[in-house]
Amino acid sequence: MNVVLLGPPGAGKGTQAKVLCEEFKVAHISTGDMLREAVARGTEMGKKAKAYMERGDLVPDKIVVGMVTERISRGTDSPGFLLDGFPRNKKQAAELDEALGKENKKLDMVLYLKTSPQVSIERLSGRRVCVKCGANFHAKNMPPREAGICDDCGEKLISRVDDEPETVKKRLLVYEDETKTLIQYYKTMGILKEVSGDLNVGELFRDIKKFFQLESLT
Repeated sequence: MNVVLLGPPGAGKGTQAKVLCEEFKVAHISTGDMLREAVARGTEMGKKAKAYMERGDLVPDKIVVGMVTERISRGTDSPGFLLDGFPRNKKQAAELDEALGKENKKLDMVLYLKTSPQVSIERLSGRRVCVKCGANFHAKNMPPREAGICDDCGEKLISRVDDEPETVKKRLLVYEDETKTLIQYYKTMGILKEVSGDLNVGELFRDIKKFFQLESLT
């Protein structure tokens, strides 16, 4: 099963991706991890991406899509993959479909975690990140054992600048503008499944799991 997981900042994509991949044994592909891996491995696409990253420029869509398909074409022991937070716009989606077609693959489902701005702001403004290992906590929903200290490595937890409420509002506006044609694109294809990202982790996983189970039966 090949799945794309979409949702605005604060929708809980990372958390759900982790539990879904563990439950259904599919490969988790996130663009951030993929970029770092491709650069570290020195692949052709990684070298191209590195040149842009070192100049501080955005990596072009063609290269990102190329790295996604390069990663997918290597194959895994998993019966499919889950793309976390990619594509981000209709152009990327069309290029991804074309590239997957060349590999005789296609997307089976796109899960859209539709989340209200209020919930996104609450989640992100409460997020705390470890300065050393990058572990994530939440002041209210998932607090560390000791306030301000990472459970995993004992280093300091901070609030990211881009998680400040006003910054989050701007990020949400950008995301909505960027993805509205993308959502319609997948609706037209008939593979978009919408769930409420406002639910807590357990409830959201329960609703998403139903779609996975139905898809595996088709």
